Amino acid sequence: MAQQIPLSSPDITQAEIDAVVDVLHTPTLSIGPRIESFEEQFTKLTGRRHAVGVSSGTAGLHCAMVAAGVGPGDEVLTTPFSFVASTNCILYTGARPVFVDIDPKTLNIDMTKLAAAVTPKTKAIVGVEAFGHPGGMPELEQFAQKHELLLIEDSCEGLGGIVGKRQIGSFGRASVFGFYPNKQITTGEGGMILTDDDKFAAACRALRNQGREGMSWLAHQRLGYNYRLSEINAAIGIVQMRRLPELLEARRRVAGDYITRLMTSRYVIVPTITEDISMSWFVFVVRLTDLFEPEDRDSIIMQMRAEGIGCSNYFPPIHLQPYVARQFGHKPGDFPVCEYVAARTIALPFFNQLQPRQVQIVCETLDKVCETTLMKHGKRM
Repeated sequence: MAQQIPLSSPDITQAEIDAVVDVLHTPTLSIGPRIESFEEQFTKLTGRRHAVGVSSGTAGLHCAMVAAGVGPGDEVLTTPFSFVASTNCILYTGARPVFVDIDPKTLNIDMTKLAAAVTPKTKAIVGVEAFGHPGGMPELEQFAQKHELLLIEDSCEGLGGIVGKRQIGSFGRASVFGFYPNKQITTGEGGMILTDDDKFAAACRALRNQGREGMSWLAHQRLGYNYRLSEINAAIGIVQMRRLPELLEARRRVAGDYITRLMTSRYVIVPTITEDISMSWFVFVVRLTDLFEPEDRDSIIMQMRAEGIGCSNYFPPIHLQPYVARQFGHKPGDFPVCEYVAARTIALPFFNQLQPRQVQIVCETLDKVCETTLMKHGKRM
């Protein structure tokens, strides 16, 4: 078997370890000074007035939906090409997700198809920056304002990205980041809600803490959740945020190595990045070209794994996930661009410590596997 190269790996140093140990030497493991410091780092980065730390990006999206007043009878526009949390947060409230097909370049909501999806029941939009690509987000914000819709920015994959002169996380009524181990920064598990709205922020703070408002620990003003972010997680996050420029630069380097190697490939299409966009690179996802049949993608992934190369598909269409399709009657063909893209995506190994020689090994293995697959179809170079 070839060299083992994992799909992802967190970038943790002694500084993060020391920060966790320091917390463990204190009597405060939750609701303490570190979560406040972590939140302050995010207000400075994004220019937002308020930041609310929570236990995951999913928890943050759920709180944002509840704080926005989304509920049964409402419709929320969103993308079918995302991690399922961007749809689940809508379902948690009893509202209906209304999917809009995607732009084949940005892989975000296709703005030309958005207006046709608006109905009198439409209350909000959950806009996702797929893989950290913010393309179309300014236009989405303008659309929401024009139609008097709440925009919740699912920025869980885009920390540190910029479109024009604006940071990812600065759009709409609120935005939400996630800190799972494969993200730009990690806290192990964790998330952050950003907003400029005082009442929205207060609602989210109550929602994350069992509906408490005020000083009394046993006074619950509203239905809430245990979505608190611990001091241990926040301590890791503080160090990671201090290292953010270094972490983002490492990801840009790895992405650049891949693009340089694969931009002329006849087998795959690399991400499309325009001059006004600075990607922060959540994952590195390529798409198979039309030389391949849809069923080839899974075979190529399995062959890559057999060669010791970690890779995966990103993302299966949400509208075809069994529980979503059953509830809303979606079927193949409903959102053809999403389905076409999703059937051809391959996430390649991507993490800060990935070395140029390892990138070369991944690309050489991909070339070999793709060529072997084409030869089986009688398509030779």
